[in-house]
Amino acid sequence: QVQPVESGGGSVQAGGSLRLSCTVSGNTYNCMAWFRQAPGKEREEVAAMYSSGANKVYADSVKGRFTLSLDSAQNMVYLQMNSLKPEDTAMYYCAADRAPPGYCATGHATFNYWGQGTQVTVSS
Repeated sequence: QVQPVESGGGSVQAGGSLRLSCTVSGNTYNCMAWFRQAPGKEREEVAAMYSSGANKVYADSVKGRFTLSLDSAQNMVYLQMNSLKPEDTAMYYCAADRAPPGYCATGHATFNYWGQGTQVTVSS
C-alpha cells in the first residue's frame, strides 16, 4: 500500500520561504507530485518527478521559485518554496502512483494515492 504523508506547511509573509516534506511508504510507485488547491479553485499540479529524482517538471506559476529534491536514504521528497506570493496560499498535497512512460515528466500522470494535505498561507 502506497501512503504519502506531508509535513512542513505554515504561515509566512510574502517573499519568504517554506519547505514541504513528503515521505511515501510502499514501493509500487514511480512518480511523485505536489498538488495544491485554494478555496474556490481547481486543484493544480505544482511539480512532479520520477521516484528516482529524475525528470522534474514544474507548473509555470512556480518555475524558478519552487524546487523538488529527493533524499533517497530517508525516502523523503522535499518541495522548497522560495519567493512566496499570496497567490501560493493553498492546501498542498503529496501524491504518488505508478505512471506510464512519459506521463510523469510531462505532468500528465494520474494519482490514486494522496496525503492528507498541509496548509500554506502567505500574507502580503
